Amino acid sequence: MFVLDQRLQNDTILIGRFPLCQVLLMNDKRYPWVILVPAHNDVYEYYHLSEEDRSQLMKESTMVSEKMVDHFSASSMNIAALGNVVPQLHQHHVCRYTDDPAWPKPVWGHSPAIPYEADELEVRVQELQSIFGSHFITDLQAEDDVENIAYW
Repeated sequence: MFVLDQRLQNDTILIGRFPLCQVLLMNDKRYPWVILVPAHNDVYEYYHLSEEDRSQLMKESTMVSEKMVDHFSASSMNIAALGNVVPQLHQHHVCRYTDDPAWPKPVWGHSPAIPYEADELEVRVQELQSIFGSHFITDLQAEDDVENIAYW
């Protein structure tokens, strides 16, 4: 069974599952920020994924980026996979604005996260589930070796 890194568990909220990735919301209300995590254990770098999984990750990432930029009217989309603190492969998608607190620098290490209030979190989760919803699979806890999950 797939195990999400403890730091990601602590800093994010699971909002859904695509065929390859768990879809997490970073708990920082200053930025629309989604993290895709391929639901395979012992994957730390892109080359640890099969060619088919790398292709699916690109499709999922592209869809997330396009939908988030359109929905949130972002000035820019930052996409990054940093493994310095959390070694498990995960890909950040952060909507950026010319007036955001970290602009034009990276959001990482800029300042502590400002967590969502309960009502704000509920709204943001519903918002993201709405824009990604048709792409989610129903089994959030699908095993990483399930062969009946169809890729796009």
